[in-house]
Amino acid sequence: MNNLTNVIKERLTKIGKDFNEKEYGFLNTDERLRTPVLITLGGSHAYGTNIETSDMDIRGISMNSADNILLGKDFEQVANEPTDTTIYSFDKMTSLLTNCNPNTIEILGVKPEHILYKSDIGEELIKNKDMFLSLRAVKSFGGYANAQLYRLQQKSLVALTPEQLNAHIVKTLNGMRDMLEMKHDMKGIQVHLKDGEIVVDINVNDYPAESIAGVLNVFNKTLNDYHKNSVRNEKAMNHGKISKHAMHLLRLYMMCEDILLKGEINTYREKEHDLLMDIRNGKYLGEDGRPNKEFFDIVKEYEVKVEYAKKHTYLPMEPDIEKINNFRKRMNLRMVEQITKRR
Repeated sequence: MNNLTNVIKERLTKIGKDFNEKEYGFLNTDERLRTPVLITLGGSHAYGTNIETSDMDIRGISMNSADNILLGKDFEQVANEPTDTTIYSFDKMTSLLTNCNPNTIEILGVKPEHILYKSDIGEELIKNKDMFLSLRAVKSFGGYANAQLYRLQQKSLVALTPEQLNAHIVKTLNGMRDMLEMKHDMKGIQVHLKDGEIVVDINVNDYPAESIAGVLNVFNKTLNDYHKNSVRNEKAMNHGKISKHAMHLLRLYMMCEDILLKGEINTYREKEHDLLMDIRNGKYLGEDGRPNKEFFDIVKEYEVKVEYAKKHTYLPMEPDIEKINNFRKRMNLRMVEQITKRR
């Protein structure tokens, strides 16, 4: 393989994007990234919602070294904040894809011209992407969409009455609960309102105390964030983040609907581009800088679409774990053989 940054620069030049090789030198020097299999554009450039000031995100996948594969070790991910670059290990990525994680499954649905590097294993991964699609997408995309709604409401808390705020917090916590239950493989947590107060019911037996504490810590942090944001929401509004959160909320619903109804991962939102850009550019903000009724009508419309897709999808409840594990074994074995031949 040629110098990775040279390959990426060549691809980006073809689509009219700048690339500073010096800033991305770690892609060539980091030992964990010696065997990349897939490198793509990420973020707004991948969604088609970038503006002139948008940073360029890069996402990717790299195999573990032969030694790490044989020893069962995993670097999991390499994150370089200055360049907004995140490269996942192959094993970590397949685990996230199995749960239909929105931040990672989008890598398998980018436009062909947004693929900056692809090896034979990367090609196999894209070719077999359907095996990761299941009804787990409802929880994962729903959880992320609700997190966007959470951020959106944080930026405009004064628009809510105390009753509306508590109802929204309950919805947020239950959305987070779904994601936490999936992560910790636990059931039996329910958040609801009782006499106007937010309460949590927990019904689990013989469950590790550390995991329970972890869930409660996440809930506690969320509640604290709401209280902090209720004081500083005006400052946040001045940073123009409301429109961006609003746009991503709908984008997640759009991707989820495509996955459930069509079995497709469409990262670049060509059909809805104008609507998303109108939202990002503030068309659906009122004079007070907060999302208006028309925006929330659109949100409701997409919530209905996703609910319909959930009821009419042909996707299985769960992915075929055996098939995914066999795929992982084949690709890891192939990588060990390729590395061994080069020695």
